[in-house]
Amino acid sequence: MADPDSTTADANTRSGFDYRSFLRFAIPSLLGVLAFLTPIVDDGEITIGLAILSNALASLLDGWLGPIAGVVLSVSAVLTLVTSLTRTAPDEPGLFDQLFNVGMGYALLRVVGAVFALMTLFGVGPEFVISEDTGQIVLFDVIAALVAFFFFASFLLPLLTDFGGMEFVGTLLHRFFRKVFGLPGRSAVDATASWLGDGTVGVVITSRQYEKGYYSARESAVIATNFSIVSITFALLVANFTEIGHLFIPFYLTVTVAGLIAAVIVPRLPPLSRKVDSYWPESGRQAPADEPGERSLFRWGLDSAMQRAAHAPSLGRLLRDGATTYAEILFGLLPLIMAIGTTGIAIAEYTPIFNWLTFPLVPVLEAMQVPEAAKAAPALLAGFADMFLPSILASSIESEFTRFVIAALSVTQLIYMSEVGAVILKSKVPLNIFELGAIFLIRTVVTFPIIVAIAHLFVF
Repeated sequence: MADPDSTTADANTRSGFDYRSFLRFAIPSLLGVLAFLTPIVDDGEITIGLAILSNALASLLDGWLGPIAGVVLSVSAVLTLVTSLTRTAPDEPGLFDQLFNVGMGYALLRVVGAVFALMTLFGVGPEFVISEDTGQIVLFDVIAALVAFFFFASFLLPLLTDFGGMEFVGTLLHRFFRKVFGLPGRSAVDATASWLGDGTVGVVITSRQYEKGYYSARESAVIATNFSIVSITFALLVANFTEIGHLFIPFYLTVTVAGLIAAVIVPRLPPLSRKVDSYWPESGRQAPADEPGERSLFRWGLDSAMQRAAHAPSLGRLLRDGATTYAEILFGLLPLIMAIGTTGIAIAEYTPIFNWLTFPLVPVLEAMQVPEAAKAAPALLAGFADMFLPSILASSIESEFTRFVIAALSVTQLIYMSEVGAVILKSKVPLNIFELGAIFLIRTVVTFPIIVAIAHLFVF
């Protein structure tokens, strides 16, 4: 009697098409697209399935996410400090050492993050740490949202990245992305996930693809700083907060045009242009060949996707990897966001440093016919601390034109240390804080004149 598996395999061979690998690619990838990339209207707002899940969890734990985050940050600080003082780094670190044996620099940042979180929770400490505009924003808005969001994202991301979906999309778009941006087509998935979901999702995808050998060091740095786009949901929030919600369509079109132009120019300038096309040492180059041979582009993409799906990890491995990713976010990323984000916002809100730094820009803004230039100038650099800070500063500006410009700029700057910047620093993407600062300034210089020109010519 013929073995059913061999009969199926023979049928697949005769037809020249492996249906089992196709289903192994199609079903998980479709679920990933539904979770991360499919727009859904919920309560009149455009969102994604993953955001609906995370919002449901946040509602279920209403009022508890902040305290939970405080406990997590405290545990992270204690274990990291004890481990860094008592253990040497092993040659092959296990999960515990990967999480907590991180050196004194990160240990101190985690302690600062925990102290800020506890101060904010109990309302004890200096106003510049615990106020509604500093510590409370970071802990109760940013960190609480990330705790809920990545609870699902950590386990669902492999559906998008490990079963051939990125190979399929990347193959179809690789010529366009290579020609225009000098990047693999699979980076389009990163951008779309960020656009519909959250910029941090794009960074996490990029870092994992770099570690697995699908992006080079240069490609991962370029993608993380140019395609980890602020989500359309957050862009709408910014527009409404700055009272330009009625201009959202021209606002987001302006953001899109400026962002695309920046994605062409910024990677061709230092520091990104100096990054090399080397691959993660433990993985080597895993990126597929650049030409389809005799196959059509669609069949090439399908074959690449099915080949990837055939070697996809098991369910047990996916669950272990998801738990590891979530633990890294809880114990590694969240303390950095609390420490760096609170400090940056406090500097912007309680010191004149940003006013001093941007004072020379006032005549430039006046020459570009930007009303209320003196009030607008500090918002140009404040976005490096937190993505929402420019909107807070702009809320007191009367000129709708100026609020439009500042809001659009804050969305196109992309790199803010309270979230995406901290994610990049904690990831394997080869960028340091000085390079992130330089890229932030370059993006500002490139996108600001474009935004002002569009506002003058087409919006107002």
